Amino acid sequence: MIAAAPALGEPAPERVASAWRALGMVEDPEIPALSLVDLGIVRFVTTGPDGVLQVGISPTYTGCPATEVIRQLVERALEDAAVGPVAVIHVLSPAWSSEWISSEGRRKLAAYGIVPPRDADSSLPVACPRCHSVDTECISRFGSTPCKALHRCRQCLEPFEYFKCI
Repeated sequence: MIAAAPALGEPAPERVASAWRALGMVEDPEIPALSLVDLGIVRFVTTGPDGVLQVGISPTYTGCPATEVIRQLVERALEDAAVGPVAVIHVLSPAWSSEWISSEGRRKLAAYGIVPPRDADSSLPVACPRCHSVDTECISRFGSTPCKALHRCRQCLEPFEYFKCI
């Protein structure tokens, strides 16, 4: 039996929890192995004094072409979850950081074949996600999206992407 989704008259904590669950199921449009929550794009879910759920989202970088798609996905997921009225707010400050990717998100990135971001000051080479060799090279500072760089493993010769520290 499926439990009913919280309605506007239900206590705020249940509505907020339902919203977080729904958002945890929304795939990133550019990296479908991750949810928006995994990426740290969803900054907050709170209930305003008027009862409207306020959902803050941050783009991974200013000008990200997926920003409007992400907003639509968030609105649709929350509508489907029947959490009541929602206001999606773009949060630009502080700017999104790759440090906000959850440990589960980093694990999912690696399993998907994208090397998760490391510390910005790391001098260690990027390891190949397939054979784990550190004999790799950056062949383009930009991969399929501006937040990723394209690398190649010199051992297995496979190209792979590295999620940049931002």
